[in-house]
Amino acid sequence: MSSATPKLFPPFRADQIGSLKRPRNLLDKRVEFDAGKCTQEELRKVEDEAIRNIVEVQREAGIKAITDGEFRRHMFYDGVFDNLDGMKYIPLVPDHMLMDYCPDVKAFKKLSFKGADSYVCESKLKRTKQFYVPQFEALKKFTKPEEHKNLKITMCAPEWFHLRHGVYAYPKEVYANDDEYFADIALAYQAEIKELYEAGCRNIQFDDPLLAYFCAEPMLEGMEEVGVDHKALLDTYIKAYNSLLEGRPADMTVGLHLCRGNFKDGMHFSEGGYDRIAIKLFREINVDTYYLEYDTPRAGTFEPLKWLPANKSVVLGLISSKIPKLEDKADLIARVHRAAEVLASGEESRTQEAALNQICISPQCGFASHAEGNPVTEDDVKRKLSLVVETAKAIWSDA
Repeated sequence: MSSATPKLFPPFRADQIGSLKRPRNLLDKRVEFDAGKCTQEELRKVEDEAIRNIVEVQREAGIKAITDGEFRRHMFYDGVFDNLDGMKYIPLVPDHMLMDYCPDVKAFKKLSFKGADSYVCESKLKRTKQFYVPQFEALKKFTKPEEHKNLKITMCAPEWFHLRHGVYAYPKEVYANDDEYFADIALAYQAEIKELYEAGCRNIQFDDPLLAYFCAEPMLEGMEEVGVDHKALLDTYIKAYNSLLEGRPADMTVGLHLCRGNFKDGMHFSEGGYDRIAIKLFREINVDTYYLEYDTPRAGTFEPLKWLPANKSVVLGLISSKIPKLEDKADLIARVHRAAEVLASGEESRTQEAALNQICISPQCGFASHAEGNPVTEDDVKRKLSLVVETAKAIWSDA
């Protein structure tokens, strides 16, 4: 067992990704609201009660990085682009505006999925209202003052609609190039992070399946076929992250979550290990910690962890949020120690104990990136979160 100094700040030894299974009455009330059959206030009351209950579930399981379960959202990425001036809502996206090389687009088209909505830029982007601050303030009301510094706010990846829409992401008469486009996005995020910090938030996490797509050979091949330079595009996205994080407070933990898709019923969109992007991911993006999907072979081996710097941490997503079956605790413990061995043998010399102290564990993704959620029950969620905590306590004395 590791004997590290007690861990008093995120990420915690037993962590989570953010979205949790929504209760049926909340889903039903949102359907009513969308149909104009109830008021915003009526919906808010049901949301509040559901969040109050899910906070207690997390607390009882021993999870310190408490979230609101993303219960006020329909999709995990809601919050930024639907509130950003200059973005246009498209209720039904024409096929030509969707890039076939993007794994989720390809999956939807293969399934003849209809009715996809989206956002594209139509004029200069500007933040005139808050994105996530109201959700953080509301969550504070259901938690204790001593818990506030640990509360986690999950955020949309800055390149979310850019990859999906390619050349249709913004008009050339508005932005001449990607640098100009992401410069305004960076300003919006900088303002949001500043106000979150002022509200007491010290724990944010970007949810970004798109970076993991750069590990998928089919996407890279598709880009090459149409003349998209995927290496340059990845560099653009890394630059976007570093720009939006300029000036961020030193005592705010910034995490980056990568997965390969978690749509309705736990559907994933891509496969491929982190090997292809590991050096850039760990060495060039100015975040503190990485939440990495590692519950199935599609995420590859632990070998890319050898590139993780000694001043950063990794949260291994070893427990599946997609199925109700509980993982074997002994196997989870063995996998954590295997990851520590790889990390200790990496580019920066460190002991295995030091490597172990750079590691935390969590489910591999949220339980409901989409409102309907994965094929698990609310009781399954409780058992999975408890397993994360029990496993962490068996490995680390500071868990």
